[in-house]
Amino acid sequence: MNHSNIDVIIVGAGAAGGAAAYRLASAGIRVVCIEQGDWHASDDLPATLEDWEILRQTRWNPNPNIRREAFDNRIDDSESAIKPLMFNGVGGSTIMWSCHFPRFHPSDFASHTLDGVGDDWPLSYDELSPYYALNEKMMGVSGLNGNPAYPVDDAHRLPPLPLSEGARQIATAFNKLGWSWWPADLAINSSPYGAGRGACNHCGPCEMNCPHKAKATTDIVYWPQALKLGAQLIVQSTVTKVITDGDESVSGVIYTDRKGDSQRLYAPVVMLAANAVGTARLLLLSANKKNPNGLANSSGLVGKRLMLHPLARVTGLFDVPVHGHTGLTAGSFVSHHFYETDPDRGFLRGFKLQAMGTPGPAMTATGGLGRVVPWGASHHHSFERYFSHAYSISICSDDMPQDSNRVELSDAAFADDGLPIAKMVYERPLAAKQALGHGRQKATQALEMAGCYETIQMPEISDAGFHLMGTAKMGNEADNSVLDRWGESHDITGLFVIDGAAFVTAAAVNPTNTIQALALRAADQIIEKSNLIKANINI
Repeated sequence: MNHSNIDVIIVGAGAAGGAAAYRLASAGIRVVCIEQGDWHASDDLPATLEDWEILRQTRWNPNPNIRREAFDNRIDDSESAIKPLMFNGVGGSTIMWSCHFPRFHPSDFASHTLDGVGDDWPLSYDELSPYYALNEKMMGVSGLNGNPAYPVDDAHRLPPLPLSEGARQIATAFNKLGWSWWPADLAINSSPYGAGRGACNHCGPCEMNCPHKAKATTDIVYWPQALKLGAQLIVQSTVTKVITDGDESVSGVIYTDRKGDSQRLYAPVVMLAANAVGTARLLLLSANKKNPNGLANSSGLVGKRLMLHPLARVTGLFDVPVHGHTGLTAGSFVSHHFYETDPDRGFLRGFKLQAMGTPGPAMTATGGLGRVVPWGASHHHSFERYFSHAYSISICSDDMPQDSNRVELSDAAFADDGLPIAKMVYERPLAAKQALGHGRQKATQALEMAGCYETIQMPEISDAGFHLMGTAKMGNEADNSVLDRWGESHDITGLFVIDGAAFVTAAAVNPTNTIQALALRAADQIIEKSNLIKANINI
């Protein structure tokens, strides 16, 4: 494989890395991506196996500290109220995601101006909207245009996925309460879309990957096209340092290849897409004489402002079966009725409510609903109260950044290569706790209106850290941000961050669509600069 004359190195082949590689390669940019994990064959994915629930809690647990596969990053989460959930491999965490694919609201880009909290982003919803549309068309999003929570647009949508039986009952309750709801935007095919991809048949469990390829993961959406266009992908290799030249411009990376040998790869542009924890760790590990506190860290903000989306859940028990364990993992409808700030609630910003299915039999019995089914003579009788008779509403709060919530290098634990592992320090912000409390009240009210006879409360969920954000803030000023409005470092020319680390605020919706839209936008900025350079050379 020829890695000479490279224009761009991408670190990480997940949601952001795959989108950027495709966009750059489509413009003739010479791209090499380095991925710590590997490809995953369809027969290595547990969705069709009878013991998938056991695998979900062991070898396919989303927490790398429990999974402990060969390419996983161990993370010190001893001081984090929310545990990290992530996946290394081509496709990244999209391999294990449940495909909820909303956009941020326009207000999420201007929370300081509107509500006096957080910081305004250095770009607006309108600037990002064309990249949302491009990404949604590429990923194949099922949904319904016209959601009143968003500006009017004509974005490409496949037909919405149908509501499950339990979701229909809860949606009816929302109607009675006068609360708005809408079919969820999901990166799941509701009808055949693209070569080699089938349609959803509602079998679940989505997070164990999809045997029909109805679920959009970047290893089957973006990467095949990127490779066809000339992008190159190095797998089973770990980047350990970003290197610079004397002019404070990026010059490449040092990585350990699959044989364990140290290699250097050179390019004038490096894009980090290793998630908000991995990217912060790599920037801190890349400290040098001119950057003793970490690369691109003149502001002191690298690793700071970690955001993880606090979650809560309320589950209703029904007299009649509602079959919550069947169908989509993600939940087929959402409500943004309480999303924007209402001063009467006593806290700023808001939360999202989402109808959620329930676990399979093994996880139901062992506490997946927030209550362990008691063992003994009455186990089967008790189990029947829960299994197939439960449906949930999840609450996702906004998560305003705090400098004290952070990623740093551990001074006590080290990876196999001797380098310190990442340490997460995180406490739920007070406003997020207040939002979750208010959300639980509303969820309980809706479930009772839907006919449940009892609710199970999960006030704060610790295994919720799939949404890794912050740690390398975008902004217009170098003294209070790490990156400019395109995701390029203020300090190091040619160094971009294109994953959730770049986020200024967290919003109250899932971040993947926004991560990929930002990655596509950053790629276009590189393409534009490249074209300008070529034009100047021709002159």
